[in-house]
Amino acid sequence: MSKLWGYSFWSKVAMILPLTSAIASIIHTNTAIAQLSEDIISTDDLVEVQGQVTSVSQLSDVQPTDWAFQALQSLVERYGCIAGYPDGTYRGNRAMTRYEFAAGLNACLERINELIAASVVDRVTREDLAVLQRLQEEFAAELATLGGRIFALEARTAELEANQFSTTTIFGGEAIFGFAGAVGGDPPGTGDNHQATLHYLLRLGTVSSFSGLDRLRIGFVSGNFENRGLAGTVEDPGLGDIALLSYQTDSNNQLFLDYLEYRFPAFNNRVVFTVRPVGFSLSNVLTANSPFFDSGRGAISRFGEGSPLFKMGALDGGAGFDWLVSDKVRLQVAYGARSSSDATLGISHSDHSALGVQLLLKPSANTLAGLTYINAYSANGRLDTLTGSLSADTSGLLNEPMNFNAVGGSFQWRIKSNITLAAFGGVTFGESTTSNAYANTTTYSLSLGWSEPFGRNGDLFAFIFGQPPKLVAGRNLPLGEDRDTSLHFETFYRFRVSDYIWVTPGVFMVTNPEHNANNDTVVIGVLRTTFLF
Repeated sequence: MSKLWGYSFWSKVAMILPLTSAIASIIHTNTAIAQLSEDIISTDDLVEVQGQVTSVSQLSDVQPTDWAFQALQSLVERYGCIAGYPDGTYRGNRAMTRYEFAAGLNACLERINELIAASVVDRVTREDLAVLQRLQEEFAAELATLGGRIFALEARTAELEANQFSTTTIFGGEAIFGFAGAVGGDPPGTGDNHQATLHYLLRLGTVSSFSGLDRLRIGFVSGNFENRGLAGTVEDPGLGDIALLSYQTDSNNQLFLDYLEYRFPAFNNRVVFTVRPVGFSLSNVLTANSPFFDSGRGAISRFGEGSPLFKMGALDGGAGFDWLVSDKVRLQVAYGARSSSDATLGISHSDHSALGVQLLLKPSANTLAGLTYINAYSANGRLDTLTGSLSADTSGLLNEPMNFNAVGGSFQWRIKSNITLAAFGGVTFGESTTSNAYANTTTYSLSLGWSEPFGRNGDLFAFIFGQPPKLVAGRNLPLGEDRDTSLHFETFYRFRVSDYIWVTPGVFMVTNPEHNANNDTVVIGVLRTTFLF
């Protein structure tokens, strides 16, 4: 299950590597809060480490009135042969099971056997041997089961080691198949793009660690959303960017490098640095803080995933850091550019670039808030979020160099153990560098996630409401401001078939497409199936 600070498909894969929990919870912040609706833990595990206990009495959930407890306590304190957790409990506050007790007893048996084998017989008394014999007899069934489990685990481990992909690299993937259809939306489209379609998205990748604390990720992608799917193009108008799906990718069925990323910790593991020369976006470092930021198991629409501010610039290379200032505060900074590999432009003179700063706050165990500032430059005045109207995303087709300053906020609140309320909002101020033209846009969203509504593990019901980016004010813009207001309504139900298969039927509706009341309401239905491997 996810942690409050971070979760994603690839972070789940990466967790198999020997990362410490301190780094693991920071290092996967990019899609970090994608599954907050599944599980917000009540205690933070950012710096949790395991350790020895010196007395069995520290294991507070073992009943001290039981003779076996007292006997084991005496053995442990004499021979130091049991390990627990720093908080003095086994797996929370529940009572110790007989199997857990047998595990502690087994540790004492092994320790005393070592002493006998080392001929340190004077340290093992006859009385202790008698107590051990009685404990063995009473817990014989549990010890036998424990021995069988250990044998099976050792056999399985040997099999995995003999057939593993690499000792330092893990291979994984995700395949998404989607069936989608749409009605309404005319104009701007002609209606010809409303035929039901079948698409796929395939991701393959590796996760490597060389020190146990760093992470190298290499990913490839393939997809077949020809002609932008239901969204259409300028030459063949469809429903516009409001119809873009969260898992939408077109590579003409060819496999391309999707991202190349390296992360490593520093400063006593309190800061994680990210370098991503391929496939970069601000959300790779700045936590999107959305319960639905997962193309395979989250929102079905591109807008519903999270704040459009994190998609600004259509960047391709960048770097940043995530600093765990305290248990409740994180500072994240990211910078990216388009065509960053072009020697004539580089990362500092790119025609599209963005610098993002976010303060991520955890005021309580069940809340998470983000405050974001973004400074961006665009040579053609485009935001390129691909989530709102044409006017909002192109600054009214101004086609002049522009500087953008954007401020935004995000919030998640676990109202109950399985209900999460989330919201985001943002304002972007754009000013031309060659004239007195300007363009300001707004966007917001409010959502509700209900995990396991029918008691089925992993299921999620969601409802999302919001306004896609809208050009609300401007000057000297060819297209002018957006006249009306589009509203986005989305709902989906994610079925967990198994740990590797998820099926999500959903529908979303956009009123007044392109923020124009003359356009018919758009309704898009999706059936998405996600396979993890």
